Amino acid sequence: MTISSAYIHIPFCQQICHYCDFTKFFYNERLADEYLEALENEIHTYIPGEKEKLKTIFVGGGTPTAVNHSQLERLLKMIDDHFDIAATEEYTFEANPGDLDVEKVRLLKEYGVNRISLGVQVFDDEMLEKIGRVHRVKDVYTNVDRLIQAGLTNISIDLMYALPGQTVDHFEKTIDEALTFDLPHYSSYSLQIEPKTIFYQRYKKGTLVKPPEEDEAEMYELLQRKLAANGVQQYEISNFSKPGFESKHNLTYWNNEYYYGIGAGAHGYLPGKRTINLRPLPAYTKKATADGMPILHEEPVGLKEQMEEEMFLGLRKAEGVSLEKFFEKYHKEASDVFGEAIPSLKQRNLLVENNGQIYLTDRGRLLGNEVFQKFLLDD
Repeated sequence: MTISSAYIHIPFCQQICHYCDFTKFFYNERLADEYLEALENEIHTYIPGEKEKLKTIFVGGGTPTAVNHSQLERLLKMIDDHFDIAATEEYTFEANPGDLDVEKVRLLKEYGVNRISLGVQVFDDEMLEKIGRVHRVKDVYTNVDRLIQAGLTNISIDLMYALPGQTVDHFEKTIDEALTFDLPHYSSYSLQIEPKTIFYQRYKKGTLVKPPEEDEAEMYELLQRKLAANGVQQYEISNFSKPGFESKHNLTYWNNEYYYGIGAGAHGYLPGKRTINLRPLPAYTKKATADGMPILHEEPVGLKEQMEEEMFLGLRKAEGVSLEKFFEKYHKEASDVFGEAIPSLKQRNLLVENNGQIYLTDRGRLLGNEVFQKFLLDD
């Protein structure tokens, strides 16, 4: 199995969202210049010679579009110098609504980016402010229009639910407004309160309260129903698309395929190992500039871990795991490897087996973590 994708992390933001635990830092022009130099050195370590052909490239953050025009062009050029963009099926940039002026959109289009993922979260200015977002609803309209005018029509938007103070009716309004854009792809995630975030500090003090679990479940079910009714099909626990517009890059993860993880805090999966890069900006920049190898931790991935991950990741997809492909990949029957796990989950109506595929039921999606634990193998 060859390396099919690259994830490239740009950690800069104009404002830090209250819920975000990704590697991120306030944008500073000098630090961003130094970071891009280090990043190029890391890319060159992986790809020192001729351009590499990959199926997908995903540039995430942070906010990759938070950098200035000359830095954005420098980033796009270094990616173009090391990867065969013409051979790349899907080349995605994350962006915040409001960041994309005419010049940045022009640069993205010119350098071959063909998919944009916008962090919208909610269609409500007051709630955007409460969760620490810098954009406003009008910016979504301006940026989507600007992208479409430039021919960048493969647009995904992210939505969040189970936010503090959010009701089922409130989230329904966000879904309805999101659907008026008639976009090919939508992602939606429930709020997870992560350590080292502003929301975590408030939660510990008792000043932040999430909606009750039954409301969260109702929001998720509403999302599934409304998108399906509008021809946007669920293909993964948190992702929905029109036919043919599934995120090829994210499918790299869920199909347990290899990918480079480049940049501060980035995770990679290479033959026989998973890598995690240094997260603090000064440490990453210093090490990547010095030798192009800013790896904090390298973990060997043996057969046992590969088979476990095949199930954890594959069962996130609506189509689930192909038992035939599992056998082709590992030369073992899944039923032999996982013993009673599959029959017991089927009995509890959490898993279904049909035409050689095993996949989660609607109830199984709601209890996904419980299902995944059943596929942990003894050492």
